[in-house]
Amino acid sequence: MAKPASKLVIVTEKLLLKKIAKIILQAGATGYTVVDAGGEGSRNVRSSGQPSVSENFSNIKFEVLTDTRDLALKISDEVAAEFFDDYSGIVYLCEAEVLSAHKFCGPDGC
Repeated sequence: MAKPASKLVIVTEKLLLKKIAKIILQAGATGYTVVDAGGEGSRNVRSSGQPSVSENFSNIKFEVLTDTRDLALKISDEVAAEFFDDYSGIVYLCEAEVLSAHKFCGPDGC
């Protein structure tokens, strides 16, 4: 059975990984996925390719599934306000359906 969810995606600098992860979890999300990311945007080209002088200058992409849109917006607003004046980053929101809903719903069900 599929369950509707909101997927929050945050693409930013790797040096913010621990700080953003803390915001995500403190807001009430149950988890997240992080992968290396690269690309080009308003702040030039970023590559996830190796070798690199310092891994801290690469980009990462967080994906966070939330059961409500409000929780996703709360996380995105806090991350943007805290970091995006000084660091590169973008946040976007997608509607999703969780197919393994029994893991997503928690012990009380959906």
